[in-house]
Amino acid sequence: MTILPPDPDLAALRVTLARLRVERNWTFDELARRSGLARRTLIDLEHGRTTGSVTTWHAHALGVPIDELLGSLCADHTPPGTPQP
Repeated sequence: MTILPPDPDLAALRVTLARLRVERNWTFDELARRSGLARRTLIDLEHGRTTGSVTTWHAHALGVPIDELLGSLCADHTPPGTPQP
């Protein structure tokens, strides 16, 4: 029997990115300038047209640890080895 991990919550990741950008009152242009990522890439990430890569998400412009940024991907997952109810 093959047990597959749960699917990542990509919608939550998009919401997290948008929330962090808006909290700082940054436009896509400002985030692009600070991160070094293309404006189009940021728009596509936030609108769910791409998921990016670890390299993409590693941009430090938002000033949050990567686990905080990517933690929303697994927010509803039960850690391995945790007893199921």
